[in-house]
Parts: sequence; structure tokens; C-alpha cells
Amino acid sequence: MGKTPIRMKAVVYSLSPFQQRVMPGLWRDLPHKLGKKFSENWISATLLVAPVVGVYAYVQSYQEKEKLEHRY
Repeated sequence: MGKTPIRMKAVVYSLSPFQQRVMPGLWRDLPHKLGKKFSENWISATLLVAPVVGVYAYVQSYQEKEKLEHRY
């Protein structure tokens, strides 16, 4: 018994180049969304930002001391 070939149809998903509203909900009401996320997670945000700001301030002061070291 021979097998008869069956023609399969392929499904192709693509985004139309004429589609302008790909992610409309992403930018809608962005300040309110950011404020809500920050108010819910302010402790985590502080623990993330504080060390980064501290290290940056330390490096800036250290570089300034190195620049002025030859004066003393």
C-alpha cells in the first residue's frame, strides 16, 4: 500500500507594517502606573538606589581628592 502525499498549509504569523497601535496600553497613563509601582515598592527602590548613589558620590569625592592631592 502506497502513501498518498497530503498538501499541508503553513500558518504564518506576522505584524503588518501598517499597524500603528502595536502596544497602546504600554504608554497609556504612564505617570500614574510608575507612581503606583513606586509607592508599592518604595523600600525595594530605596535599597536599590541608595547604594548606587552612595558609591557614585564616594567615587566622585575620591577623584576630587586625587586631583587636589598634589597641592598639599
